[in-house]
Amino acid sequence: MAGTDRSKADATLGLAPAPAIILVRPQLGANIGSAARAMLNFGLTELRLVAPRDGWPNEHALKAASGADELIKKARLFDNVPDAIADLDFVLATTARPRDMVKHVYTPEEGARHLKQAMTEGGRPGVLYGAERAGLHNDDIALADAVITAPLNPGFSSLNLGQAVLLLSYEWSRLQDTTPADNLVMNDTRPATKEELGGFFGHLEQALDETGFLLPEEKRPGMVRNIRNMFQRAELTEQEVRTLRGVVAALTLHAERRARERLARESK
Repeated sequence: MAGTDRSKADATLGLAPAPAIILVRPQLGANIGSAARAMLNFGLTELRLVAPRDGWPNEHALKAASGADELIKKARLFDNVPDAIADLDFVLATTARPRDMVKHVYTPEEGARHLKQAMTEGGRPGVLYGAERAGLHNDDIALADAVITAPLNPGFSSLNLGQAVLLLSYEWSRLQDTTPADNLVMNDTRPATKEELGGFFGHLEQALDETGFLLPEEKRPGMVRNIRNMFQRAELTEQEVRTLRGVVAALTLHAERRARERLARESK
């Protein structure tokens, strides 16, 4: 999905503090880049790498980041997990399969809430992600405070690294976002007032009466209610009401002209 504002020199500027994302023994540079792209999409900027298989830096990571270059360039490199999380005080580990450990297991949504709480309390949280082939080692997970497991299809629970990072990054972003769940964009107009709608209904119903559409008379009240309900659900703007009234007027004028032409032909 395209939509990046390329005019912004650094998309990381002005973002609120967020959890660190730690990729443990990632195998492919392209997957590291995809993870960085997913992070920046949702406002996470601190990327840490533990012993990437193909070394670091990696040109494939930069290409796959698709503009999230700052995360790739500023990624911190570590030899092992204990060093990578040494300055953190709350760590979650991601896994797609059960581990024989007594630990809280969170969904991505619930995990994001705990990360938010930790950061709100002045903490330094982070999330561990394992290698593409086998995930985190049990020794890595033992270092975490809790586990995150996404409720995936039990018969096919394989995510690539970028997808896995995106899941939690999205849930983190939702907690920071104040965007309305439903927003009608008005542009240069506004919602129609009830007076404007009433004027339109009267105009339309008069035209329908003249054509005989609202017959028989005993059915007229129900037909009028259905027509009004239909347009009420449309959430019309004042511009749309004016357009609809213009349509009714044009059709009425056309019908009157046709009627006059027919009468003229019949009188000859």
